[in-house]
Amino acid sequence: MTGSGASGAPSGSLSTADRRRAAQSRVTRHLGAGAQPSPAQVLADLAEETALLGESGAWDRYGAHGPVGELERRVAELLGKPDAAMFPSGVMAQQSVLRCWTDRQGSARVALPGLSHLLHHEQDGPALLHGLRYEHLTDAARTPTVEDLDAVKGPLGAVLLELPLRDGGYLLPTWQELVDLSRTCRERGVPLHLDGARLLESAPYWGRELHEVAELADSVYVSFYKGMRGLAGAVVAGPADVVDEARQWRTRMGGTLFSLHPYAVAGLRGLRLELPRMAEYRERAVELAKLLQDRGIAVSPDPPHTNAFRIHVPRLAAEVDERVVSLMESEGVALTPPFTDADVPGWAWTELTVGAATMEWEPAEAAERLARTLLG
Repeated sequence: MTGSGASGAPSGSLSTADRRRAAQSRVTRHLGAGAQPSPAQVLADLAEETALLGESGAWDRYGAHGPVGELERRVAELLGKPDAAMFPSGVMAQQSVLRCWTDRQGSARVALPGLSHLLHHEQDGPALLHGLRYEHLTDAARTPTVEDLDAVKGPLGAVLLELPLRDGGYLLPTWQELVDLSRTCRERGVPLHLDGARLLESAPYWGRELHEVAELADSVYVSFYKGMRGLAGAVVAGPADVVDEARQWRTRMGGTLFSLHPYAVAGLRGLRLELPRMAEYRERAVELAKLLQDRGIAVSPDPPHTNAFRIHVPRLAAEVDERVVSLMESEGVALTPPFTDADVPGWAWTELTVGAATMEWEPAEAAERLARTLLG
């Protein structure tokens, strides 16, 4: 185990972050869902998946046919939408569909949560590339309500809901709140778009089928490299004319690649292997959250809305990260992503996502190991 100096920082020339990266190759057991097999294993798995597809496993070309066409067909069917289009990234997918809606509505104003991905992780791309103007529905870590939407006066090009609100701690509205927001958008004649980067992980919270959730919105985006454990890529589903127009924006933005084959095949593999387990993952997240609280680790939300939630400990982030990385180095066990110091002095937090790797741990064992490592 690496020693520490008087400041609490590890001795030697490497930072904790560098040591974490160096230790990744030696990790043999993960608690969270973020771990990936080696590139060789991933590509071998995709070759096997391609073989399972038969004729649909032939090469796609420029965003059509092959596994791209098959993924689009399956997502459209899954979400109950007339059409769907694959994009190399969710950023491009959402900017494209929002451009379609705002052009049609004659208003560049998009109402969205203040913690939206578009506002914090896209370097102002939607505004610089498409002239979108933002109206904040909320600024706190909570999901929007009808009252928030009613407070935004005047014409809107679109309303965007992020389900779940990741930067708020993977928060979801209640089913009734979602229904009410959908109804209000339709009464105002404003398209409702779902930023569903993790929507495929969210349906178990409401006890609804995905098509029931998607029915409340005019367009939906879903991602394939998060809970679906794909390589990259996203799909937008909605009315056929809107999706067709979004494809044109995909071409204009350089997203109609010669082939998206590996990304599409990985997405199809995720639908086959990971999507059926989402309710199981969420149940384990709820169980694990309760066990952590019993051991002095706070969680939010309580109980978790999806298979991911935040954990909070009364320690400084640097101290906790040192313990986590030391465990990776000494035992090859990875428990959590890096921690962040919280607004409350002396506390730190990180995210924990339940996936296939988590299910290999007994819940009590996982909670005990986390408590022993994080709290000392």
